[in-house]
Amino acid sequence: MTEENTRAGFVALIGEPNAGKSTLLNRMVGAKVSIVTHKVQTTRARIRGVALDGDSQIVFVDTPGLFRPRRRLDRAMVAAAWGGAADADVVVLLIEAHRGQTDGVKAILEALSERVGQVPVALAINKIDRVKAEELLALTKAMNEAYPFVETFLISAERGHGCDALKHWLAKEVPAGPWLYPEDQIADLPMRMIAAEMTREKLTLRLHQELPYQLTVETESWQERPDGSARIDQMIYVSRDGHKGILLGHKGETIKSVGRAAREEIEEFLGRKVHLFLQVKVRENWLEESERYSEMGLDFKDGN
Repeated sequence: MTEENTRAGFVALIGEPNAGKSTLLNRMVGAKVSIVTHKVQTTRARIRGVALDGDSQIVFVDTPGLFRPRRRLDRAMVAAAWGGAADADVVVLLIEAHRGQTDGVKAILEALSERVGQVPVALAINKIDRVKAEELLALTKAMNEAYPFVETFLISAERGHGCDALKHWLAKEVPAGPWLYPEDQIADLPMRMIAAEMTREKLTLRLHQELPYQLTVETESWQERPDGSARIDQMIYVSRDGHKGILLGHKGETIKSVGRAAREEIEEFLGRKVHLFLQVKVRENWLEESERYSEMGLDFKDGN
């Protein structure tokens, strides 16, 4: 491979919460860099996963889902999503086949031209195994009448159907130029943040509706040990005393179970032994603290 033949660029994945953006990113990159849960709004920071296809390097920007913001955190997340799209070389709008043109999708379509300017936008209709062929054709036609997409892909991010075709197309669409990241680097988030995201995923899955949006996880320290293992200390911030009790669980069972599951996943990701220590701290106004936003890769000012 010579640098004259290489291509590299940024691809922003946008769509409603839970459309499958994180699943698609992980499928494209071939490793778990974005957390995937059945909860809406689990992606907060613009996580970049790096995928290779031939001589092309595709840097994916997995934006938070686009939705109607209510709180400061919501507004900062939506601003990050549109910012990621406007700065990209190519945008992929992901929608769910079985949900079709929801009010949220219509709102995104209305905002697209103004928000992304001249950036080419492709449509990826996800979860195609959930609908009949005629419904899929009707949805494809309706979406392309609503916006001039440069290309349309029918995919299943979970099963992998159609994902290679999308990846090959993106590899040709990104601009010619040198690669942006070393070949062995799959994500530009520091490992501290990826580890925190993995713990937050386990908390979200375990706590269901109780308080997934009222907490955040930060990796406070990361120590490399002589035996090749790592000691990771993480702090879980909650906004109320009552939340702390829910999180700890009876005799600390909930936090122990979450810690075990997170440790196993971090170990699998790193390919080595990890000693994970979790603590819970009540911080009433963490949703209004600028440094918490910086930790999540968001701009505090965007929440105004």
